Amino acid sequence: MVGEQSQRQAGGRVLLPALLLGLCWRAAAERLRYTIPEELGRGSLVGPLARDLRLSPADLPARKLRLSAEEQYFTVSGENGNLYVSERLDREEMCGEAASCSVTFEALVQNPLNVFHVEVAIQDVNDNAPRFLKKNMQFEIIESTIPGARFYLGMAEDADVGSNSLQGYELEANGYFEVEVKESPDGSKFAELVLRRALDREREPSLRLVLTALDGGDPPRSGTAQLCINVTDANDNAPVFAQDRYRASLREDAPPGSTVLNVSASDADAGTNACITYGFGETPSKVLQKFAVDPESGMISLQEALDFEDTRSFSLAVEARDGGGLVAHCKVEVEVLDVNDNAPEVTLTSVSSPVSEDAPAGTVVALLKMRDRDSGENGEVSCELLGETPLSLVASSGGLYKVVTASALDREQAAEHRVTVVARDRGRPSLSSGTTLVLEVSDVNDNAPVFEEAAYSAYVVENNAAGAPVLRVLARDVDAGANGRVSYWLAGGCADAAAYVSVEARSGALYAQRSFDYEQCREFAVVVRAQDGGEPARSSTATVRVFVLDRNDNAPRVLWPATEEGDRVPGSAPALEPFEVVPRSAEAGYLVAKVVAVDADAGQNAWLSYELVPAEEPALFRVGLHSGEVRTARAVSERDAAKQRLVAVVKDHGQPALSATATLHVVLAESLQEALPELSDNDTVSELTSDLNLILVVALAVVSLVFVLTVILIFFKCRRSRSPPIFITSDKELYSSLGSKVPYNYCSSTLPLPYSYEVCLASDSGQKDFTFLKPGTTALSDCLLDVEHGSGTHSRKDPPIPESLAQI
Repeated sequence: MVGEQSQRQAGGRVLLPALLLGLCWRAAAERLRYTIPEELGRGSLVGPLARDLRLSPADLPARKLRLSAEEQYFTVSGENGNLYVSERLDREEMCGEAASCSVTFEALVQNPLNVFHVEVAIQDVNDNAPRFLKKNMQFEIIESTIPGARFYLGMAEDADVGSNSLQGYELEANGYFEVEVKESPDGSKFAELVLRRALDREREPSLRLVLTALDGGDPPRSGTAQLCINVTDANDNAPVFAQDRYRASLREDAPPGSTVLNVSASDADAGTNACITYGFGETPSKVLQKFAVDPESGMISLQEALDFEDTRSFSLAVEARDGGGLVAHCKVEVEVLDVNDNAPEVTLTSVSSPVSEDAPAGTVVALLKMRDRDSGENGEVSCELLGETPLSLVASSGGLYKVVTASALDREQAAEHRVTVVARDRGRPSLSSGTTLVLEVSDVNDNAPVFEEAAYSAYVVENNAAGAPVLRVLARDVDAGANGRVSYWLAGGCADAAAYVSVEARSGALYAQRSFDYEQCREFAVVVRAQDGGEPARSSTATVRVFVLDRNDNAPRVLWPATEEGDRVPGSAPALEPFEVVPRSAEAGYLVAKVVAVDADAGQNAWLSYELVPAEEPALFRVGLHSGEVRTARAVSERDAAKQRLVAVVKDHGQPALSATATLHVVLAESLQEALPELSDNDTVSELTSDLNLILVVALAVVSLVFVLTVILIFFKCRRSRSPPIFITSDKELYSSLGSKVPYNYCSSTLPLPYSYEVCLASDSGQKDFTFLKPGTTALSDCLLDVEHGSGTHSRKDPPIPESLAQI
């Protein structure tokens, strides 16, 4: 138990730093850097790697700190986490002449896994002495050499860097020479031997001097070389070339290494004075890059590729130097032969773009210049256009070509023309090149606007708001810019079309000028003109037919039976209401009346249907749903009230539906005499009594007088003729005998045309009767009263009722 507890505590101690380290890893440096001197022995300490990684010794077993597998110079201790040298470090071997030297590797830890970059800088130690590549240097110097002559001694090498590297040279003391230190452009130091006093071969034929190279280390290191100077005899014969001027030719495609020619020179001296070496004299560096000369044989060869177009010939200065230092010179001229290695070049010197589409054929739109850097046939160029275009080429002088229009241009078919100009030389093989010419075509107003449709139809529901959109017309003009900018306006149409709609100039949208009424105007047409902005302007027209759609904004209007309020004069006495008489013997299906109504709307908004408002006896009458005919639903019984009031509702089929009502009065009686008592309305009579008392008295007196005279006249007539009694039909007698008690509008029923009534009177009887005749006879409205000339409306005021008619 104790061991397990100690293990848990140890694990906790390891886990807590690991968690803290994990939180700090992101803040830790990405790279650890150590600096050590070179030449450290194996096992030398580099640095506390684990501590710098913030790992405690207790964390090492769990974190398993190690180095990357490819690392061979260093090792890490598994106990304390220190970084040690695993083998001897030699900076010169590792980094060479580099100014700085470092070793970079990765340190890996686990639980969690992470990688750290470690860099160990290796500092230089002055462990290398300067050394000369040649320990013994031989010089042959003629005794006639003048003081001031310089001889190159070369330079010593020192593997160290910085202040430990080579710093200077020293020459053993002598009476003829001294050494001078020179620095080359790359920073290296070399030595030159300078002759300060003339040599004398007879006094001193040879000299042996020690040259010392010193570095800047502490202590400094040095290296030496032996200078062996032999004083030779004077050279009195200079080399002589076989020719003063050499000429050679070379194709420009000759590969590097090709032989140009071989020069040769001779020397009459013997020994070293006759030993000749060849080289270039004062020659531009560009030429020296192209050619090389063999110092022993004098053979000149090509080093770099030639370019005839760059340089057509080269002039080389070649010198021959003998062993005594005498020099001879000659000229070598190399001619470069052309090869067809350059394709023709096409240059657009001028382009007139855009060009107007109405430009005539032959208009110059571009100038082309052809050039080939080759010569001869290799530089002769021909030109052509590729592709089907309305353009052609016309050759001009000096390698110029004109691009001209070969036919008329049409911007609407092609807004630009893209052609390829191909130039081809006459070389073998032939080379070619091309360029693209883009020619834009500018617009001319040669197209009128075209409407999408020649005729438009628009549908607008009535009662629209003023300014509501009606339709949008669109005309397109294939021209561009102002030539294709279309504007619209009204150009005509039906009368007062401008009062109904307006058009927006830019968009072509038509808007209603006012609210439309289907019942007043069901359709109209306007002409819209589209015009572009060109000079001169072009235009076209289109017809727009506007159809007004109906809305259910009109309720049905009842023509029959007419409403009382519509016929009554204000202030006048109320008239008797129209009524229908139905015999009590009528069977089911008997035609009572016909409700007539109209609707100003159209379509289903004007489809009318009829129905009766349920009454106390709903089963007695019915109305046709679509005909409006009121018929008896069953046979009339004795229990049915003599006076019936029917309310008919007329509805249209609009959404929402509108309706109107009509009131129909029906009297159940076998004859008019039987119906008259039912028509006596106490309330109405009481209202009229006060106004008609005087009228009734006068009317009764007149009617009585007329009746007496009529009886006397009939009596005398019958006595004279002694004819049998007959039935007389008299409208006037009926009107005079009935008086105003019989309503004059009785004949103005809902059956004015096919159904009529006639009153027949017997001449020898005081009894009067109404007879219902078949259709086609004279209507009661024509024989009884004709106040409104058959209009079906009653008069403003009823006349008094005669006593005779009241008795009846």
